[in-house]
Amino acid sequence: MKRYYIVALLFCAACNKIDNYPAPSCTIAGSTIDEVTGQTVQTEAGGGGTRVKLLETSYSSNPVPQYFQSMQSGVFNDTKIFAATYNVSVEGPFVPLVQTDANGNVTSDSSQNIVLKSIDSLHFRVQPYLRITWVGQPVLNPDTTVTVQFIVTRGTNNPNYQQDITDINLYVSNTQYDGNYNYDPRYSKLNSYSGSTGTALLGQVITLTTIGGALPAQDVYFRVGARINAGLDEYNYNAPVSVTYP
Repeated sequence: MKRYYIVALLFCAACNKIDNYPAPSCTIAGSTIDEVTGQTVQTEAGGGGTRVKLLETSYSSNPVPQYFQSMQSGVFNDTKIFAATYNVSVEGPFVPLVQTDANGNVTSDSSQNIVLKSIDSLHFRVQPYLRITWVGQPVLNPDTTVTVQFIVTRGTNNPNYQQDITDINLYVSNTQYDGNYNYDPRYSKLNSYSGSTGTALLGQVITLTTIGGALPAQDVYFRVGARINAGLDEYNYNAPVSVTYP
């Protein structure tokens, strides 16, 4: 019985060991940039938007990926990362930075390798699937609906990412965090297309007006999102804008 008692004490002592590893305190910051315009790539806030992918290669050649989300503006910042060696890339509504052939062989790799000790600033140049550009400012109509104009164009010449356009949506929200996961369905104008119908609108000035009648006299933000038929739930966006009530 005494032997069992001693073993139990040793086991309990092991259970009470304190984790004295320092908390993660390093920072990875940066942006995802359209390689043609030099502007950050607008995406969704949270799920469906751009995320940063970390592969810690310090101890393994096949590490489990770690992720954190970018802000919808295309800027990212995480201040709680362990010091280590990482391979870093971004994933979102743009041509992948790491591409492979049919056999799984890497044919193109624009990821970045870093030895993180304190702060690293990384900037990734990408080709968005689509570009959405405002034409003028939103117009507040006499009935207090709002009309916007914009142009949608291709963001890449890569034929693997030039599928037909399936959706072009005008999102309305009471916050600037406007998009497919955060919009007011009472006023937003959603348009789905089949075949090449949506694609035929590329390069044209598109005019959309909010639905549901008069908008409330408060801060209201507008944003256009569009996506291609690539089996993804990822939209490209322009920057949110608002209107001033008279």
